[in-house]
Amino acid sequence: MSILEVVLIGIGLAMDAFAVSVCKGLSMNKFKADKVIIIGLYFGIFQAVMPLIGYLLGSSFQEFISSIDHWIAFVLLAFIGFNMIKETLSKKEDKIDDSVDIKTMVVLAIATSIDALAVGITFAFLEVNIIMSMIVIGLITFLLCIIGVIIGNKYGSKFEDKAQIIGGVVLIIIGLKILIEHLFF
Repeated sequence: MSILEVVLIGIGLAMDAFAVSVCKGLSMNKFKADKVIIIGLYFGIFQAVMPLIGYLLGSSFQEFISSIDHWIAFVLLAFIGFNMIKETLSKKEDKIDDSVDIKTMVVLAIATSIDALAVGITFAFLEVNIIMSMIVIGLITFLLCIIGVIIGNKYGSKFEDKAQIIGGVVLIIIGLKILIEHLFF
């Protein structure tokens, strides 16, 4: 898997955390740089660690399912992508405040990084440098979350839905690419 593909996956995975960061920015009455960094760190760290956990889980099952690994990668990425799009279009309102206490942030970070765990499972079936992937995904998430808080604080919720949909589409496209490469090339 190329670095560009890992970057695109990282961007796609970060969209949930980006959307929550926009909401966190919206809920801040006064912009606080320390809260912005804390939000970015929580999401970035969880988004980086979850693929490793998925990779380790997937590696333990790799020998049993290597003949269908490309289908598993496709199904997982497409499922995650379609769910991101569906959640965005369902328009359910989430109540998010600007709290960055441990309990709040751990719950949000886990909720937004479950898809990264599933992607980590697919990484086990592909030729992926997991350490490099973790670093790239974590840094992208960290940076996008900082940008998300700033955008949310300054401009409101204009971009939140678009980011979720784009992230979902990117994951679906990468899943299709993996499937097509394994079936036809």
